Amino acid sequence: MNLKTIVIPKSYNYIACFLTLDCNMCCDYCINFLGRNKAGKSSVIPGSKWVEALNRINCDASLPVTLQGGEPSLHPDFIWIIKNIRKDLNIDILTNLTFDIDVFIKEINPRRLYRGALYPNIRVSYHPEHMDLDRLLKNTLKLQSAGFSIGLYGILHPKFKDKVLTAQSRCLKAGVDFRTKEFLGEYGKKFYGTYFYPDAVGKKERKRCLCRTSELIIGPGADIFRCHHDLYNRFPPVGSLLDPQVSIDNNFRECGEFGDCNPCDVKLKTNRFQQFGHTSVQIQEIAKEGK
Repeated sequence: MNLKTIVIPKSYNYIACFLTLDCNMCCDYCINFLGRNKAGKSSVIPGSKWVEALNRINCDASLPVTLQGGEPSLHPDFIWIIKNIRKDLNIDILTNLTFDIDVFIKEINPRRLYRGALYPNIRVSYHPEHMDLDRLLKNTLKLQSAGFSIGLYGILHPKFKDKVLTAQSRCLKAGVDFRTKEFLGEYGKKFYGTYFYPDAVGKKERKRCLCRTSELIIGPGADIFRCHHDLYNRFPPVGSLLDPQVSIDNNFRECGEFGDCNPCDVKLKTNRFQQFGHTSVQIQEIAKEGK
């Protein structure tokens, strides 16, 4: 089917393509399972459908399609998808790097995953409780030597902060980019994170509001979600990239989940140009208590 082009609004900062929500690790702090969402097998669509859907996208060259999950390489057509996405559509990857890197190096031209960004185009998450740093560093250096733009990221969870910082020091000395991220969520009866809307997370009471996103969140079935909260909690999508009539707007939408937002949506962070002070959503008309 020859589907019409989907134009992404200039105000959008991120395109998140969740090839699958499945993961081969089970970190107890995983933000995918914050709140009511429960782990479980996610349905996947064939690589041909993903390519059909993603190749409809028309966006600025500085706005890549970021393949992620779960662990995106668990999709059976992971490499085929990368090779068949339109060449003028830039690609980033978020991964735990547990796939066969020799096959990856053989099949993928490193220039396909390079666009001169201020951060690595392949971003590898480091989880001390499940990963061997020696092996991870070896594989990262191998990909780097092959010409790939790659770097590591570690979450400063209170339980693993020292291990992450030790790993960072070792990787930087080896010539590998290693950046840290703030832990988001609850640990030891304390809620962590720096948020543009502090009252949007960790609250028992829900409030109504109007919310506008700057991110295109695409779930495993090529469905479009309002935000990470809706994706992870399996709320109904608002559209599909496989719908011939779908379009992406820049409008505010009604929401009744303020207070239970996913931290990814409301945290204070850098945008894709590495400018700090960005947040993924704009929220207004928050209902008063009891409304």
